[in-house]
Amino acid sequence: MKKLGKPVEEQPKSKLLEEIKSMYDMKSVSIDFSDTQIAFAHKSDKELKKMAWLFGMMNKPWLVDVGTALGLKAVEWNLPFAESAVRGTIFEQFCGGRTLLESQTSIDRLWSHKVLTVLDYGVEAKETEEDFNSTMNEIIRGVEFAATNASVPVVSAKLTGLARFGLLEAINEGRELTESEAQEHKNVLKRLDSVCYVAREKGVALFFDAEESWIQDAIDQLVEPMMARYNKERGVVYNTFQMYRWDRLNFLKASHERAKAGGYLLGAKLVRGAYMEKERDRAEEMGYKSPIQPDKASTDNDFNLAVQYCVNNYETIASCNASHNQESQRLQAQLIADKGLSKTHPHLNFCQLYGMSDHLTFNLAKAGYNVAKYLVYGPVREVLPYLVRRAEENTSITGDMSREYGLVMQEMNRRGLT
Repeated sequence: MKKLGKPVEEQPKSKLLEEIKSMYDMKSVSIDFSDTQIAFAHKSDKELKKMAWLFGMMNKPWLVDVGTALGLKAVEWNLPFAESAVRGTIFEQFCGGRTLLESQTSIDRLWSHKVLTVLDYGVEAKETEEDFNSTMNEIIRGVEFAATNASVPVVSAKLTGLARFGLLEAINEGRELTESEAQEHKNVLKRLDSVCYVAREKGVALFFDAEESWIQDAIDQLVEPMMARYNKERGVVYNTFQMYRWDRLNFLKASHERAKAGGYLLGAKLVRGAYMEKERDRAEEMGYKSPIQPDKASTDNDFNLAVQYCVNNYETIASCNASHNQESQRLQAQLIADKGLSKTHPHLNFCQLYGMSDHLTFNLAKAGYNVAKYLVYGPVREVLPYLVRRAEENTSITGDMSREYGLVMQEMNRRGLT
């Protein structure tokens, strides 16, 4: 399969960044992200205390390292009470439930505060055709379930839940597929087309996650034709753009140019990224240029430029700002205000992970924007890899968990619970 077209030439960043800075200086969007009363209105005193305890534990990197290792082994070995212990702590914080039906309580609770839900079946890293077909069927069930919930406009999926990692690597490398791989590839296309078709028919959107760079070209090559087929009238299929990669801003613009030429909407979910250390380590080990930005400032710049690009082209790009960065969220709100656009325009969306950044999600919802929680569900042992990433990526080393813990303690103090 041919590679996707070359990126268009990048516009000079200096002028755009100056415009962004002036928007920050205007401060005309009245959202107080420090308002913990709104952020945690959905939490009872008991739940808030439990959240403070959990985040306090996760704020200790050494404890996270030891705890995740022991927790994984305990569940793997079916030790007594291991699964229930995980379910009652980190699973409860970051997942909606073990099944769609069990997740309904979380969905309804979010919607009572005008927060939408993006459903994500959290099973990953499968290897057999039977597993892939099972995941396809679960995604379709999720789409059908979402269609019955006005507050669930989107279902999220990973291509590695529908295709073997090794096959995606082979496609990514552009090498000729063997006969059996070619048949696998056909099966992947059928599965992918099936879930996209059902999503279009049911009025639901699909987010396809970005993954490791050495399979991302293959993912792009699979997702983009689905956009061309199903995004003629509305945004059904969304690709994900990881802006911690130095090439993704250009790729976003190139994808948009192809969409305009092809007469379909570009679906773009913007994230910073989730595989940074793995990407850098592999690049160093294999001797190629790292795909990761040289520093955080470069990532932030490209992310904010991508937000600006999507909002400026909102008529032909259906986008979701899936960030936990406060300035990036405020930037999009400011752009919407400056352009006089509706806060509820279907092409202008915000999203954060369930169990995190409630100060962003609930304050945006209170202000009237389209904002959702990314709600993972699935059997406890199957979503363990997701839970481990949540724990490892959000320790005090990154600063995220310190921020979360500080906000919870602020609300605890406000309620007189400390």
